[in-house]
Amino acid sequence: MESSLQQSLFGHYEIFDKFKNLHLSKKFPNKIILSGEKGIGKCTLAYHLINYTLSLNEDYSYDTKNYKINSENKSFKLIANKSNPNLYLIDVEEGKKNIDINQIRDLISNLNKSSFNEDPRFVLIDNINLLNLNSINALLKVIEEPNDNINFILINSNQRVLPTLKSRCINFKISLSHKQAIEIANKIIGKDIYNFFNEELINYYTTPGKLLKILNVSEEFEIDLKNLSLKNILSFIIKNKLYKKDKILIELTYSFIENYFRSKVNINNVEILNFYNLFLKKIINTKIYNLDEETLFMEFEDRILNG
Repeated sequence: MESSLQQSLFGHYEIFDKFKNLHLSKKFPNKIILSGEKGIGKCTLAYHLINYTLSLNEDYSYDTKNYKINSENKSFKLIANKSNPNLYLIDVEEGKKNIDINQIRDLISNLNKSSFNEDPRFVLIDNINLLNLNSINALLKVIEEPNDNINFILINSNQRVLPTLKSRCINFKISLSHKQAIEIANKIIGKDIYNFFNEELINYYTTPGKLLKILNVSEEFEIDLKNLSLKNILSFIIKNKLYKKDKILIELTYSFIENYFRSKVNINNVEILNFYNLFLKKIINTKIYNLDEETLFMEFEDRILNG
């Protein structure tokens, strides 16, 4: 489910309460970065903070006791329809690798328009590590001196952020313990995730978002995550060329390859370390230069899985 549609907040209750109290005391910082692992719930937390703020004077306001958005709330409905005038969302557009400067120019143009109402306005930027240099420079100008009542929430999945951008915001680290991640995943699917994953994979992927994404893909392509080893899962995906059927499976295969090497890495085994570094470079180059991933996956199968 998209973060904007996730009505229940799982975990992160303490930091939500912290932000709520800052808002009530009129000390809510208007430029923040939420940093943490991919899939940990940073965007969901951001949408709940936004709904809490925007719904304060509306019917069916945010349920702070149960940390839940009411589906009948006006602001939630507008956000769900991508038509809320008090929220501007920026993320990487489909088919592109970076957030380009035209998206930031559109943002600036939108912010310069008169406010629809007196409610706070939010700018939510996901994957800020994918802002290119021109985009960052354009964004810095509007972040330095934002118009009244405008709040920036930037999402960073533990990637390097340029100091010029980071220094202008307050950084909040979002985290979950392994136990919390499992509990949240269980609540979302209403079942024990150990029924679907072997422990090898559970230990690799320790955020609810990643676990649920892998589970959805495994169900769609009938991949047995419970009984197959990571090596056999990779062999199954590559042999059947499942990565050609869904872009998500391409990224997942990259991730499985990296984790396969991590499970085999030994500082006393120079050969494995060299292969690990070699394939990490190949993965990076394949992504950067938009190369054919099939060549990489076939080489990995031939030299590593069968070698």
